Amino acid sequence: MASIKGNCLEQNVPEVETQYHCNQCDTDKSFSHNWQLSIHLKTHTKPYQCSQCVKSFATNSSLKSHMSLHIGERPYQCSQCERAFSRNAHLKIHAMTHTGEKPYACTDCGKTFSQKCYLKIHMHLHTGEYPYQCNQCSKGFSTNSSFVSHMGIHAGERPYKCSVCDKGFTIKQSLITHHRIHTGEKPHTCNQCGKGFSTITVLKTHTRTHTGEKPYKCSHCGKSFNEKNQLAIHQRIHTGEKPYLCRHCLKAFSRNDHLINHLRTHTGEKPYKCNQCDNAYISNDRLIKHSRTHSGEKPHHCSQCDKAFLLKAHLKRHLRTHTGEKPNQCEICNKTFAQKSNLICHLRRHTEDKQYQCSQCDKAFTVRQDLVRHHKIHTSEKPFKCSQCDKSFLLNYHLTKHIKRHTGDKKFKCNQCDKTFTTKMSLGHHHRTHTGEKPYQCSECGKSFARRHHLQGHLRTHSE
Repeated sequence: MASIKGNCLEQNVPEVETQYHCNQCDTDKSFSHNWQLSIHLKTHTKPYQCSQCVKSFATNSSLKSHMSLHIGERPYQCSQCERAFSRNAHLKIHAMTHTGEKPYACTDCGKTFSQKCYLKIHMHLHTGEYPYQCNQCSKGFSTNSSFVSHMGIHAGERPYKCSVCDKGFTIKQSLITHHRIHTGEKPHTCNQCGKGFSTITVLKTHTRTHTGEKPYKCSHCGKSFNEKNQLAIHQRIHTGEKPYLCRHCLKAFSRNDHLINHLRTHTGEKPYKCNQCDNAYISNDRLIKHSRTHSGEKPHHCSQCDKAFLLKAHLKRHLRTHTGEKPNQCEICNKTFAQKSNLICHLRRHTEDKQYQCSQCDKAFTVRQDLVRHHKIHTSEKPFKCSQCDKSFLLNYHLTKHIKRHTGDKKFKCNQCDKTFTTKMSLGHHHRTHTGEKPYQCSECGKSFARRHHLQGHLRTHSE
């Protein structure tokens, strides 16, 4: 028999012409033999019905394999671990997790898979094909199971209930994953750092922090991400899409978690409680930031100096002191600022909007912080004391400036005359002696001054 088979392979035997066509498929599916068509047709009818659930199957052997799930029979035991399976095919697939075998390779990107069905799903990323379309929101899916789960969202159907907290889920796998929150089970371990995760998807994402891989690239700006959902959220910056709408005030958000946090401002709910004080917060991010005030942790380090910061936003703002970047520009006078908040305060000087009124005198301020500082003049409060002499100061900034006189620290150097200064502001004032710049102009006579307090002294000559 083997020799006959060998002879057939050596000859150029023509392929049998496909002549048996399925008249029920949307695509023109065809087969070379009638028996193949007969088996295929059963996928449309599924005549073998399970007596214990509503499932039906195209073949009797598939029904028998399915019945083992009801009786709990798992005759196929893995030789390398304790797992057992109801089907031999499932055991073979599982065995690949031990061997690392991935025989199915993508012809477009070279990525390999342990199962042919996973390769087929992956190919949709390259083709952009999503064969399962939702008729209610036009969202597309590459697998039927994802589509069915999604449809449950529209129907409001959540048949899988958690026995601990009664939370409902559209698919069983989501319930299994959720249950690990209660048990603390983290079965998926990173082989590089030993960290455990509740799902393999989260483990894969974590692994990219070691490899530096960011496979999801923005087509608008070229920025890359290690998670697909991060890319989707980022792309809304370009599109301006804000699909999450608050039902109370109609404010829209680009992310669902931002909407959830916002809703708590209406309900007053603050579920994230500090275990070191009585403070509570609407989001875990805010709790983490607050916790650092207790621990003193400053995880964001400047790469150009020794400074460290509590928040990433503070580091970003600090970096501008090194780069000199001032991206916020006044449209009236073209003055630029490193921080947006400083631009907003500056704009009030143009509008003369001084909404912060001192209760003890007629003075008013455009910025609340200026009012707080001014109020200390009435109270004579000087809370910032020098540890090296008896001097006290109204502002922390003034104390910092004063301490440099003790230390002799003059790190701000003029690039035109080598003179050094204790503060960046003093260097700025000095620099005007070289440029001749006089930005402070009198509105009464047009005279200009290099420093603001010189203008303020001059204005008194008009009032006298």
